Amino acid sequence: MEFSTIWLFVIAAATLLIIPGPAVFYIMARSIDQGKKAGLVSVLGVSLGGSVHVLAGAIGISAILMTSATAFNIVKYLGAAYLIYLGCKTLFSTSDGTTSEIPKAPHEKSLKIFCQSAIVEVMNPKTALFFLAFFPQFISPSAGSVTVQFLLLGTIFLILAFISDGLYAILAASIRKRIVGGKASSKLVNRITGYFYIILGVFSTFASPPKT
Repeated sequence: MEFSTIWLFVIAAATLLIIPGPAVFYIMARSIDQGKKAGLVSVLGVSLGGSVHVLAGAIGISAILMTSATAFNIVKYLGAAYLIYLGCKTLFSTSDGTTSEIPKAPHEKSLKIFCQSAIVEVMNPKTALFFLAFFPQFISPSAGSVTVQFLLLGTIFLILAFISDGLYAILAASIRKRIVGGKASSKLVNRITGYFYIILGVFSTFASPPKT
């Protein structure tokens, strides 16, 4: 691929990543709920989920998914249900809201957060749809293997997304500190986080299915 094409892709991708999407809001919800560490772990999980979509797109699995309305809807509704489940679980947590500080997430829960975040991203068919719509604009069959080009662009995009998502996680963590500093209870934070998850789940159900 030509160097100028890669730079054009970097500029376009960075511009798109500035606008918060479902993954960003999910990460921010984690940071607000459990702190910066949980948010950054979520970034890693979302990155893993994104890499799955990149690999799937490169080998054509995502293309098959996008041509099947049934397959698309199954993945879409499973992902939406999982987000709503996380939201309800957060809303109905056992926190009594009487403490002035929000406890940090235990270290042993990091793996669980990582896995949940990866699942949320893998179960988001909009990511596959976006990659298949966006990447081909910068791929040229005459430049060599399309698969290699797709993987190269995917790697660049994931690196940029990792940086962008990480900054949003840190921003959300600072918001969390301000909430705690304002004597807000953990119950209030749970409500904010829970509603965040549920809204994301509801919105994801309206993802446009592929044309058959």
